[in-house]
Amino acid sequence: MKTRVNELFIYFFEEPNVVFVYRIRSPRYVTASNLLHNGGWETFELADGEAFETFHHEERKPLEGRGYFINQEGIQMMVEKINEQIHILRSKTLNGNTGAYHLISSESAAGSLRVGLERPKTVIGFPGFANIGPILNLEGKTGRTNRYEWFLENINFPFEDAWYENHFSNTLYEIEDIPEHAPIHIWYANNAEEQTFLRFVLYLLKNKQNDVFLHNSFELYLAYKIPPENVEYYSIHSGGISPEHFKFIFQKEKTAAPLSLEEREKFHQEWEELSKTTGVLRVWIDEKIQTVPEDYFDTFILNSLKELHREKGEDEFIKTNRLIGYMLGELEEPIGDSFLEYRIRHLIYSGKFDLKGIPKSMHHYSVRLRK
Repeated sequence: MKTRVNELFIYFFEEPNVVFVYRIRSPRYVTASNLLHNGGWETFELADGEAFETFHHEERKPLEGRGYFINQEGIQMMVEKINEQIHILRSKTLNGNTGAYHLISSESAAGSLRVGLERPKTVIGFPGFANIGPILNLEGKTGRTNRYEWFLENINFPFEDAWYENHFSNTLYEIEDIPEHAPIHIWYANNAEEQTFLRFVLYLLKNKQNDVFLHNSFELYLAYKIPPENVEYYSIHSGGISPEHFKFIFQKEKTAAPLSLEEREKFHQEWEELSKTTGVLRVWIDEKIQTVPEDYFDTFILNSLKELHREKGEDEFIKTNRLIGYMLGELEEPIGDSFLEYRIRHLIYSGKFDLKGIPKSMHHYSVRLRK
């Protein structure tokens, strides 16, 4: 599919004579899910003998009452091209922005930060899942493509296929867009997901001269003796911190010192070592990120189902979401329901579990131990 840029308009040429025109209305990066529903599209047909290279939509009337099919590959190409242009436009407009930038793993945690912290500020939420999936050479395009393919082949996200790839790519753009004068605050906690995220993000920032501040949300939560609603829960993930507590912690941390060059270099080296690993599961053991075999939790899954069978009966099928909910309540490491569901499917395929239903999501099937 050929493309052209005409200021805020991007042209996409589909053989033999169709031109889709997208108007950039917002500096926000787009995803496949919102691209076709945000009202920025018009469709045209080239006249006989008219060249795409000289076409201008202002001189023509758009088609009405017609629909065209675009496959997923074409939509994804459009997303990438539109975001490339948005990135160029943002680089010209964001340098005047004031206020700090806050980076955190998971959109839910980012939502709490947005509500809790005072303006001006910008919060960037990574899509999470840094503790699962391949991270080999993740700082490069090939490594990211391998990661996207692994998620597509193994993880049942309740979103469209391109969700993770779109959000991950857009977050990389947002980090690249941070103005050089803005202070950067990275929030994390003592778990493999956020510790992996921390090192990856610091590596992405290695060529930026901005002051970078680190905030270990759980350690600060304890240090400032915030009345705990559930201390063990807060030890797991920054997502357990309320907006009010984020605000309280940040006010206390305003005199904190930024990372030194030596400290940043140490994190860069740690990421370079991590990105050489080939595993798909990481856990936090003895204050370190440890890459473990992907069947690391399989015995725990088997024992958890046995425990539920003791309550419900050995012949009863147990809803997969019920099993996963039970395990999440027992685990100290925030592994996430998506990876556990992936391992449950593996135990089905390997003959350990009987299946009832269709395993398209954890809500659609049940399991029991095979006798």
